[in-house]
Amino acid sequence: MNALGEEILQRLDQAAACSEPGAGVTRFSFTAEHRAVGALIEGWMQRAGLETHWDDAGNLVGRLEGEGSDHRTLIFGSHQDSVRSGGRYDGMLGIVLPLVCLEALREQGAALPYPVEVIAFSDEEGGRFTTSLVGSKAVAGGFDAEVLAMEDADGVSLERALREFGADPGGIPALARRPEDVRAFVEVHIEQGPVLETAGQAVGVVTALTGIERHRLMLKGKASHAGTTPMESRRDALVGAAGIVLELDRVCRETHDCVGVVGELEVVPNVVNVIPAQVRLTLELRSPEDAIRVDARKRILGEARRIAEAHGLGLDDALVYEQSAVSCAPWLIGELGEAVADATGERPRELFSGAGHDGLAMAGLTDIGMLFVRTPDGLSHHPDEALAAEDAGVAASVVLSLLRRFAAACR
Repeated sequence: MNALGEEILQRLDQAAACSEPGAGVTRFSFTAEHRAVGALIEGWMQRAGLETHWDDAGNLVGRLEGEGSDHRTLIFGSHQDSVRSGGRYDGMLGIVLPLVCLEALREQGAALPYPVEVIAFSDEEGGRFTTSLVGSKAVAGGFDAEVLAMEDADGVSLERALREFGADPGGIPALARRPEDVRAFVEVHIEQGPVLETAGQAVGVVTALTGIERHRLMLKGKASHAGTTPMESRRDALVGAAGIVLELDRVCRETHDCVGVVGELEVVPNVVNVIPAQVRLTLELRSPEDAIRVDARKRILGEARRIAEAHGLGLDDALVYEQSAVSCAPWLIGELGEAVADATGERPRELFSGAGHDGLAMAGLTDIGMLFVRTPDGLSHHPDEALAAEDAGVAASVVLSLLRRFAAACR
């Protein structure tokens, strides 16, 4: 297993080179970096005996036909894209690891009685466009064509980006799979948190994935001279924005199982001696319980309206993304738990995912399961994101056990 772990890390290092210049990994979807990492992945897929193709959502799909009568496909996958200056293991581990496992089975001469696919999904992170889960939603049949009009920072629409990448957005509806053709979806991912490290365990089984919503707020005040305008006469949009940031922080700190962030602020005119006339900010909330998240939203936006009124500001709010929380299938939690026990001799730690993953979309198609792998210091979305080869090897052993368990069930 250590040899498999080392191989996984070597491939992840190679993939990390497919990045914009700068610290960490910056790889947005439908870019030259996406195409470059796709070429690497496609080579690994073919080396493992998979047939490959790119689809009209920018996903790279590798398929290994089964040698039995069971036609239901077991799908592994994760995303190839990153946040800006992110880490090399987030997403990519869930592509590379199952490919290394399938290649190991091929070298052993072991055939599976059911088909397996590994999908490198496009645009899970939403780093380029406001939306996310583009590729997995297309496969699961949940793609909303309205997002094609969304634009990146350079004014390029998602539709245009797909076409320039060689995909046909008009073909996306046809990508939706039929539930009866799919056995399950399994994703292997770094934990991105400290739970497994604290517990001293290499891997854990995920029970549920967080719900997420994102808003774009616009506060409109009035620019004027910062030295000559009395304080009581000001309509300072940044003061209003600061109040909203503090309110979000207060609500989330006081609410169990709720986290949130204002991750972007754009100030106009952004001049040292001019009162800000306009501020655009993003607001993101996450919770494993949708009711908790919605209640937090109501409280924060209600206070935002009060703050805007108190400061003489206009306020526009647009909900630009919402994804409900989803539970992993109990039977898959059980199968992964048994596979962990086979590989480690220990009962697995079960834990909740505070991050969103492609499983959020794939749950609309089929039962989902997820295996977390220990993240040193719980660090992710950062250039120093790390993964131990030994832990990767343990995760590979779990996946191999899972594949064999499914094979035994088919006989």
